[in-house]
Amino acid sequence: MAVSLDMGSVASVVDDARRGFVEQFGGEPTGVWAAPGRVNVIGEHTDYNDGFVLPMAIDRACYAAAAPRADRILRVHAAQLGETVELSLDALVGPGSAADTRDAADPDMTPLTEPAVTGWAGYPVGVAWILQQAGFPVRGADVYLTSTVPVGSGLSSSAALECATALALAGVSEFELTTAELARHTQRAENIYAGVPCGPLDQMSSAFGQDGSVLFIDTRSGEVKPQPFDLAAENALLLVIDTRVSHAHGENGYADRRSACERSAEFLGVRALRDISLADLPESFAKVSVGLGETFARRVRHVVTEDARVEQFVEILHQEPVSLPRLGHRMMQSHASLRDDYEVSAPELDLAVATAVAAGAHGARMTGGGFGGSAIALVDRDLLPDVQDAVLAAFAEHGYTEPQFFPAVASAGAHRIA
Repeated sequence: MAVSLDMGSVASVVDDARRGFVEQFGGEPTGVWAAPGRVNVIGEHTDYNDGFVLPMAIDRACYAAAAPRADRILRVHAAQLGETVELSLDALVGPGSAADTRDAADPDMTPLTEPAVTGWAGYPVGVAWILQQAGFPVRGADVYLTSTVPVGSGLSSSAALECATALALAGVSEFELTTAELARHTQRAENIYAGVPCGPLDQMSSAFGQDGSVLFIDTRSGEVKPQPFDLAAENALLLVIDTRVSHAHGENGYADRRSACERSAEFLGVRALRDISLADLPESFAKVSVGLGETFARRVRHVVTEDARVEQFVEILHQEPVSLPRLGHRMMQSHASLRDDYEVSAPELDLAVATAVAAGAHGARMTGGGFGGSAIALVDRDLLPDVQDAVLAAFAEHGYTEPQFFPAVASAGAHRIA
């Protein structure tokens, strides 16, 4: 089993980032900044519907070693890919696309038609672009990125990269970003520059994370309420099962799901699906079924019931004692809804969830955007070997790639390390 990073191994990653910077760029970095990935405990595909989510930052992170330059050049190296992007920050002034005149306060999230770079480099370059659009004095910089967040695992590797890059650019350019600004601008960078229509969940998780807490987030108001999440006191843990089936939001049905929700909300005459209550759901489901089709109605049903499950999960967390079976039941309901109504699961995810529960987990669900990535299981510590062995055996029997496991530890949000 892969274990979570302890402080010693974090120090090792920071040392690796410093050494990598020296080898790649020469000279020493002026600092190292880190931003974590996240596990969404419950509340999937509700964030872009103005709804509720319950994520936590984890002890897997992207690390950015950086130093300022005397010119206006931005160089970013991705250690895991062995690739470097280099461009002038002046090429990003005005938009990255000559036809685009939005600034950071503009609510329009339509992607740029002609970004200066695409692919992985669009994420850090997009951060530099949006910070300049917001009026921050971004300096030329060398940035070395290395990450312990598995790419394509549904654990927000892109948000971790964006937040780490933003903090590094702020640090070497000597300006401050509030936590709210960090989350907001990095989300806009991903939406507009990288062209991924994600909601605010991922970036808010990475920016606002707290040790030992999950984050109850109202994505409409932006209010973040940390909730104690002490599974160790219950002799339990949240196990991440990385199916190693890659997904990319920009290449799957994520945008289709979001569009279906927006069309349904407009059809129902509400600002967002968050405004449909459980009591209103039967009537709303019937209306959408007739007017737009049953597929649209099932998308609506997932969002409305998922918002309710998040609130119910938080209520259970505040009860004494905390009922792990009741938490697990909400997780199972969430997965069934994502599988059947929202249709974003995958055979590997379904197998991981069903097998973990059959082996004794209190509950399990896919986490993240779907179409691959990771599942999470709420497991008593003494049953951990049984759950892992059962999932490994089931994947081998079906001929799937061997999954990887690690416990998710609620951790601090983006910050400077050294």
